[in-house]
Amino acid sequence: MGTKAGKDFIFASQHEVMDPPPESQGLPQPPLETPCEIAEAIYDLPKYPDMEHPVADLWETMQIRKTLRKYQPTPLTIDEVSLMLWFTQGVKSVTDRPVTMRTVPSGGARHPLETYLVVSNVSGLEPGLYRFMAIENKLALIRPGNKLNEEISAACQNQHQVRDCPVSFWWAAITERGVWRYSTRAYRYLMLDAGHVCQNLCLAAEGIGCGVCEIGAFTDRHINQFFNLDGEDHFMIYGATVGKR
Repeated sequence: MGTKAGKDFIFASQHEVMDPPPESQGLPQPPLETPCEIAEAIYDLPKYPDMEHPVADLWETMQIRKTLRKYQPTPLTIDEVSLMLWFTQGVKSVTDRPVTMRTVPSGGARHPLETYLVVSNVSGLEPGLYRFMAIENKLALIRPGNKLNEEISAACQNQHQVRDCPVSFWWAAITERGVWRYSTRAYRYLMLDAGHVCQNLCLAAEGIGCGVCEIGAFTDRHINQFFNLDGEDHFMIYGATVGKR
Protein backbone atom coordinates (compact mmCIF):
# COMPACT_ATOMS: atom_id res chain seq x y z
CA MET A 1 0.00 0.00 0.00
CA GLY A 2 1.31 3.45 -0.84
CA THR A 3 1.42 6.10 -3.53
CA LYS A 4 3.66 6.25 -6.55
CA ALA A 5 4.88 9.75 -5.63
CA GLY A 6 5.77 8.59 -2.12
CA LYS A 7 7.60 5.51 -3.34
CA ASP A 8 9.43 7.58 -5.97
CA PHE A 9 10.59 10.01 -3.30
CA ILE A 10 11.89 7.28 -1.00
CA PHE A 11 13.81 5.77 -3.90
CA ALA A 12 15.17 9.09 -5.18
CA SER A 13 16.41 10.07 -1.71
CA GLN A 14 18.52 6.96 -1.21
CA HIS A 15 22.24 7.65 -0.91
CA GLU A 16 23.17 5.35 -3.79
CA VAL A 17 20.90 7.01 -6.38
CA MET A 18 20.66 10.70 -5.47
CA ASP A 19 22.81 13.42 -7.00
CA PRO A 20 25.97 14.43 -5.12
CA PRO A 21 25.39 17.35 -2.73
CA PRO A 22 26.65 20.86 -3.59
CA GLU A 23 29.05 20.77 -0.62
CA SER A 24 30.99 17.93 -2.25
CA GLN A 25 31.33 20.04 -5.40
CA GLY A 26 32.97 22.90 -3.49
CA LEU A 27 29.97 25.26 -3.61
CA PRO A 28 29.68 27.76 -0.73
CA GLN A 29 27.50 27.11 2.28
CA PRO A 30 24.14 28.93 2.35
CA PRO A 31 23.58 31.57 5.05
CA LEU A 32 22.80 30.28 8.54
CA GLU A 33 19.77 32.55 8.70
CA THR A 34 17.59 34.11 6.02
CA PRO A 35 18.00 37.90 6.06
CA CYS A 36 14.96 39.87 7.17
CA GLU A 37 14.76 42.60 4.54
CA ILE A 38 11.45 44.18 5.55
CA ALA A 39 10.36 44.81 9.14
CA GLU A 40 7.90 47.27 10.63
CA ALA A 41 9.57 46.95 14.04
CA ILE A 42 12.23 44.88 15.80
CA TYR A 43 11.72 43.57 19.34
CA ASP A 44 14.60 42.49 21.56
CA LEU A 45 13.71 39.30 23.43
CA PRO A 46 14.88 38.44 26.94
CA LYS A 47 17.72 35.96 27.12
CA TYR A 48 17.01 32.57 28.61
CA PRO A 49 18.85 33.13 31.95
CA ASP A 50 16.77 36.28 32.48
CA MET A 51 13.37 34.68 31.84
CA GLU A 52 11.10 33.82 34.72
CA HIS A 53 9.40 30.45 34.44
CA PRO A 54 7.99 27.83 36.82
CA VAL A 55 9.95 24.72 37.67
CA ALA A 56 8.52 21.79 35.71
CA ASP A 57 9.26 18.09 36.11
CA LEU A 58 10.18 16.58 32.74
CA TRP A 59 8.66 13.15 33.42
CA GLU A 60 5.37 14.63 34.61
CA THR A 61 5.30 17.05 31.69
CA MET A 62 5.65 14.22 29.16
CA GLN A 63 2.98 12.23 30.99
CA ILE A 64 0.32 14.96 31.08
CA ARG A 65 0.93 16.44 27.62
CA LYS A 66 -2.03 16.27 25.28
CA THR A 67 -3.29 18.23 22.29
CA LEU A 68 -5.35 21.28 23.26
CA ARG A 69 -7.75 23.06 20.91
CA LYS A 70 -9.60 25.38 23.31
CA TYR A 71 -7.80 28.15 25.19
CA GLN A 72 -8.55 30.68 27.87
CA PRO A 73 -8.91 34.30 26.65
CA THR A 74 -5.93 35.15 28.88
CA PRO A 75 -3.09 36.82 26.96
CA LEU A 76 0.34 35.23 26.91
CA THR A 77 3.31 37.30 28.02
CA ILE A 78 6.32 38.15 25.90
CA ASP A 79 8.44 36.17 28.40
CA GLU A 80 6.32 33.07 27.82
CA VAL A 81 6.59 33.44 24.04
CA SER A 82 10.34 34.03 24.34
CA LEU A 83 10.73 30.89 26.42
CA MET A 84 8.93 28.79 23.79
CA LEU A 85 10.99 30.34 21.00
CA TRP A 86 14.17 29.58 22.91
CA PHE A 87 13.34 25.92 23.45
CA THR A 88 12.24 25.40 19.84
CA GLN A 89 14.97 27.25 17.92
CA GLY A 90 17.20 29.02 20.45
CA VAL A 91 20.80 29.49 19.31
CA LYS A 92 23.25 28.56 22.06
CA SER A 93 26.36 29.32 20.00
CA VAL A 94 27.71 29.85 16.49
CA THR A 95 30.79 27.73 15.80
CA ASP A 96 33.79 28.42 13.58
CA ARG A 97 32.59 25.96 10.89
CA PRO A 98 30.19 27.93 10.95
CA VAL A 99 27.02 26.25 12.20
CA THR A 100 24.48 27.15 14.85
CA MET A 101 24.19 24.97 17.95
CA ARG A 102 20.57 25.10 19.06
CA THR A 103 18.19 23.69 21.67
CA VAL A 104 16.92 21.08 19.18
CA PRO A 105 18.81 18.47 17.12
CA SER A 106 19.26 18.80 13.37
CA GLY A 107 21.16 16.58 10.94
CA GLY A 108 24.59 18.10 10.36
CA ALA A 109 23.48 21.15 12.40
CA ARG A 110 21.88 22.46 9.20
CA HIS A 111 18.76 23.80 11.03
CA PRO A 112 16.86 24.42 7.78
CA LEU A 113 13.81 26.05 9.39
CA GLU A 114 12.71 29.62 10.01
CA THR A 115 10.10 30.37 12.69
CA TYR A 116 7.14 32.69 12.16
CA LEU A 117 4.54 33.78 14.71
CA VAL A 118 0.99 34.97 14.14
CA VAL A 119 0.22 37.03 17.24
CA SER A 120 -3.23 38.15 18.32
CA ASN A 121 -3.09 38.32 22.13
CA VAL A 122 0.41 38.59 23.61
CA SER A 123 1.11 41.36 26.12
CA GLY A 124 3.99 43.52 24.92
CA LEU A 125 3.53 42.62 21.23
CA GLU A 126 1.13 44.25 18.80
CA PRO A 127 -1.00 41.86 16.75
CA GLY A 128 0.64 40.79 13.51
CA LEU A 129 2.93 38.45 11.65
CA TYR A 130 6.44 38.11 13.07
CA ARG A 131 9.64 36.30 12.20
CA PHE A 132 12.02 35.01 14.85
CA MET A 133 15.60 36.04 14.19
CA ALA A 134 17.15 33.16 16.10
CA ILE A 135 20.82 34.17 15.98
CA GLU A 136 20.06 37.71 17.19
CA ASN A 137 17.26 36.56 19.56
CA LYS A 138 14.88 39.18 18.18
CA LEU A 139 11.37 39.30 16.75
CA ALA A 140 10.79 41.18 13.50
CA LEU A 141 7.27 42.46 12.85
CA ILE A 142 6.64 41.68 9.19
CA ARG A 143 2.98 42.64 8.86
CA PRO A 144 0.83 44.27 11.54
CA GLY A 145 -2.85 43.38 11.69
CA ASN A 146 -5.47 42.22 14.17
CA LYS A 147 -7.39 39.93 11.79
CA LEU A 148 -4.58 37.69 10.58
CA ASN A 149 -5.91 34.75 12.64
CA GLU A 150 -9.02 34.68 10.49
CA GLU A 151 -6.96 34.79 7.32
CA ILE A 152 -4.63 31.98 8.30
CA SER A 153 -7.50 29.90 9.70
CA ALA A 154 -9.06 29.95 6.24
CA ALA A 155 -5.82 28.50 4.86
CA CYS A 156 -6.03 25.77 7.54
CA GLN A 157 -9.46 24.45 6.56
CA ASN A 158 -11.12 26.88 9.01
CA GLN A 159 -9.80 25.14 12.12
CA HIS A 160 -11.23 27.12 15.04
CA GLN A 161 -8.15 26.87 17.24
CA VAL A 162 -6.10 28.67 14.56
CA ARG A 163 -8.64 31.49 14.62
CA ASP A 164 -9.00 31.65 18.42
CA CYS A 165 -5.45 31.14 19.76
CA PRO A 166 -3.36 34.03 21.18
CA VAL A 167 -0.34 32.94 19.15
CA SER A 168 0.52 30.34 16.54
CA PHE A 169 3.99 29.09 15.62
CA TRP A 170 4.88 28.28 12.00
CA TRP A 171 8.02 26.69 10.59
CA ALA A 172 9.13 27.35 7.03
CA ALA A 173 11.56 24.97 5.32
CA ILE A 174 14.61 26.56 3.71
CA THR A 175 15.64 23.69 1.46
CA GLU A 176 19.05 24.99 0.32
CA ARG A 177 20.52 24.71 3.84
CA GLY A 178 19.94 20.98 3.93
CA VAL A 179 20.35 20.20 0.23
CA TRP A 180 23.82 21.79 0.26
CA ARG A 181 25.04 18.92 2.43
CA TYR A 182 22.55 16.09 1.92
CA SER A 183 21.15 16.51 -1.61
CA THR A 184 17.69 14.93 -2.03
CA ARG A 185 17.89 13.18 1.32
CA ALA A 186 17.66 16.60 2.98
CA TYR A 187 13.92 16.55 2.34
CA ARG A 188 13.62 13.57 4.68
CA TYR A 189 15.55 15.46 7.33
CA LEU A 190 13.28 18.50 7.00
CA MET A 191 10.39 16.41 8.27
CA LEU A 192 12.44 15.05 11.15
CA ASP A 193 13.63 18.52 12.16
CA ALA A 194 10.09 19.90 12.17
CA GLY A 195 9.04 17.06 14.48
CA HIS A 196 11.90 17.76 16.89
CA VAL A 197 10.99 21.45 17.04
CA CYS A 198 7.26 20.98 17.58
CA GLN A 199 7.78 18.36 20.28
CA ASN A 200 9.96 20.82 22.17
CA LEU A 201 7.19 23.39 21.83
CA CYS A 202 4.67 20.93 23.29
CA LEU A 203 6.86 20.28 26.33
CA ALA A 204 7.86 23.92 26.89
CA ALA A 205 4.24 25.06 26.59
CA GLU A 206 3.06 22.38 29.01
CA GLY A 207 5.66 23.56 31.53
CA ILE A 208 4.14 27.06 31.64
CA GLY A 209 0.50 26.01 31.83
CA CYS A 210 -0.24 26.16 28.11
CA GLY A 211 -1.38 23.64 25.55
CA VAL A 212 -0.59 23.10 21.88
CA CYS A 213 -2.44 21.85 18.82
CA GLU A 214 -0.11 20.73 16.04
CA ILE A 215 -1.22 21.86 12.57
CA GLY A 216 -0.42 19.86 9.45
CA ALA A 217 -3.75 20.32 7.63
CA PHE A 218 -3.49 23.41 5.46
CA THR A 219 -3.78 24.36 1.81
CA ASP A 220 -0.17 24.71 0.73
CA ARG A 221 -0.76 27.38 -1.88
CA HIS A 222 -2.74 29.58 0.52
CA ILE A 223 -0.43 29.13 3.48
CA ASN A 224 2.65 29.89 1.41
CA GLN A 225 1.00 33.00 -0.01
CA PHE A 226 0.17 34.16 3.53
CA PHE A 227 3.84 33.94 4.54
CA ASN A 228 5.14 35.16 1.16
CA LEU A 229 6.99 31.89 0.46
CA ASP A 230 7.62 30.58 -3.05
CA GLY A 231 6.27 27.10 -2.22
CA GLU A 232 9.28 25.28 -3.72
CA ASP A 233 12.59 26.33 -2.20
CA HIS A 234 10.89 27.98 0.77
CA PHE A 235 7.63 26.46 1.97
CA MET A 236 5.60 26.08 5.14
CA ILE A 237 6.08 22.64 6.64
CA TYR A 238 4.37 22.64 10.06
CA GLY A 239 2.48 24.82 12.50
CA ALA A 240 1.07 24.84 16.03
CA THR A 241 -1.43 26.90 18.01
CA VAL A 242 -0.68 27.79 21.63
CA GLY A 243 -2.79 29.12 24.48
CA LYS A 244 -3.45 28.90 28.21
CA ARG A 245 -5.23 25.83 29.54
